[in-house]
Amino acid sequence: MQISGANDELGKNQFLELMVAQLQYQDPLEPVSNQDFLAQLAQFSVVEGVDELNLQFKDSLKLETLGQGAGLIGKNVEYQDEITGDIIRGRVEETRLINGQLNLLVGEKQVPLVNINAVIANDAA
Repeated sequence: MQISGANDELGKNQFLELMVAQLQYQDPLEPVSNQDFLAQLAQFSVVEGVDELNLQFKDSLKLETLGQGAGLIGKNVEYQDEITGDIIRGRVEETRLINGQLNLLVGEKQVPLVNINAVIANDAA
């Protein structure tokens, strides 16, 4: 059975809560062996390391995306208007990350990068 939702992954807090509950409710006559306990501590360390790597990866990806967007500032682009279907050309004034997606301000309109069809040489516009 697969659980779906925002909290699909077992985070370090949930992992720690499970370990504490296991220790709290273990049979005192047959406690968890030292070897098993050390293995769980090692797994907890791995979970912490993975969480830290994920944060660093997200920051790197954000920085890379913003850097790519900055390279489009001042360029002329072409996109298809989502409402009218018209092909529009305009100059990129700024770029922003909105909900993890790169958006370009072309004229007065926010245009998602996925809607850009072409980047045009400045003298061709």
